[in-house]
Amino acid sequence: MDLRQLTSLVTVAEVGSVTKAARVLHLVQPAVTRQIRTLEEELGVSLFERTRTGMVPTAEGELLLERARRALRELDRARAELRPDPGEVTGSVTVGLLESTIDVLARPLVAAVAERFPAIELRLVTAYSGHLQQWLDAGDVDISLLYNLTGSPSLAVVPLLREQLWAVAPPDAGLTPDSPVPWRSVCAHPLVLPVTGHGLRALIDQARSSLPVGPRPAPQTNSMHLQKKLVLAGHGWTILPAAGVAGDVAAGLLSGAPVTEPDVVRSVVLGLRRGARTPAPVAAVAAELERLVRSLVRSAAWPSSLPS
Repeated sequence: MDLRQLTSLVTVAEVGSVTKAARVLHLVQPAVTRQIRTLEEELGVSLFERTRTGMVPTAEGELLLERARRALRELDRARAELRPDPGEVTGSVTVGLLESTIDVLARPLVAAVAERFPAIELRLVTAYSGHLQQWLDAGDVDISLLYNLTGSPSLAVVPLLREQLWAVAPPDAGLTPDSPVPWRSVCAHPLVLPVTGHGLRALIDQARSSLPVGPRPAPQTNSMHLQKKLVLAGHGWTILPAAGVAGDVAAGLLSGAPVTEPDVVRSVVLGLRRGARTPAPVAAVAAELERLVRSLVRSAAWPSSLPS
């Protein structure tokens, strides 16, 4: 097994065709086919299903792809770090962002890193906090925002802020950010909830447990975007972090207000892996992310938040 074979494997999986992969890699098609076949013979498994619509990875192929991508990514990073321009921080950094933070954080983070560290290749991924933590543990993500985590044997965390959850409703509900709404009023409406297992759902269920009556049934989803769409379609109200909905409320697309009686607050932290030396580009982006979040909190650009 060599790097050329792994590169061919990943490229075929990404473009779905040996012919297209050969063009991308500037190779002849038989060479790519031979590299894939040699891998399959060495491992004793089929890595792709040859279908009419293209090359589809088998279960064994997906397993190898996961590790091949990680190996190639680490080698790219090593090359960048071992051959940097004098005085310049260079390399690739993968940052995990909570979906609810994208609107307030993604663009200023990209702009700040591009301005201060133009040689860093920034990669942004989004997911649940639980998935981001798994990716951070596995090394697929270098640094990540997480919530309600105080630390773990494998991760170090830096507390950044605490933010209040909002009730979110159609515009004609008339909710406003300066007038908190009690849970009892929220539960008078059907409630579009995150699916069980979502970290936000755990906070919501804990707050609702003190009420004598729960909300009427409504659709559940694992997507914040879909939660908002379902509210607009009239399927009920929902609960979201303020940062994920403040822009929609300001634009009049939705109405929203902090929920109270009881208040629901989540903590947002910056997570990094323990133990190994932190590469210079990762340390640079982590510092920039921390600086940016604290600045957004101080300036009230991150709504309904307080510093940790």
